Amino acid sequence: MRSVVLPLLGLCGLAVAGVLSAGPAAAEEVGCVSTTFKLVGPNNKICVDSFRDPKIDGVVCHVSRAKTGGIKGAIGLAEDTSDASIACRQVGPVTIKSKLKEGEDVFRESRSWLFKRLQVVRFFDEPNNTLIYLSYSDELIDGSPKNAISTVPIMPWPDAK
Repeated sequence: MRSVVLPLLGLCGLAVAGVLSAGPAAAEEVGCVSTTFKLVGPNNKICVDSFRDPKIDGVVCHVSRAKTGGIKGAIGLAEDTSDASIACRQVGPVTIKSKLKEGEDVFRESRSWLFKRLQVVRFFDEPNNTLIYLSYSDELIDGSPKNAISTVPIMPWPDAK
């Protein structure tokens, strides 16, 4: 859909389209810490968000990423760095709700006002009964090699009585 819609939109439309295609899972902000003081505009920060895998019950992931502050950050024109970290854990009985695709998008977030996203994709290592979550940043011209993984071995969950 994006390849058909984006060429037809102006710059304002690109920003709206980025928000609308924010990703398969919605993230909730856990918290942020300031890392660099900015005299004008918000400080640079590292923020942590949590999200649940939309196709798998019982798994939660936490992603930390840098947010650029200053004037550009305040008006949404800053390009955030490609640095990110991820940790995923089993938090209940794991239920796979539908067929999984290898490398399927689980979470996506815009990292600049134009063509840069933080993505989390999922793989299932069936022989080892383990879910693997890979976070990486992509760019239109030159992709980023910065990435992180988290694995979730699927374990029996004691019944809550």
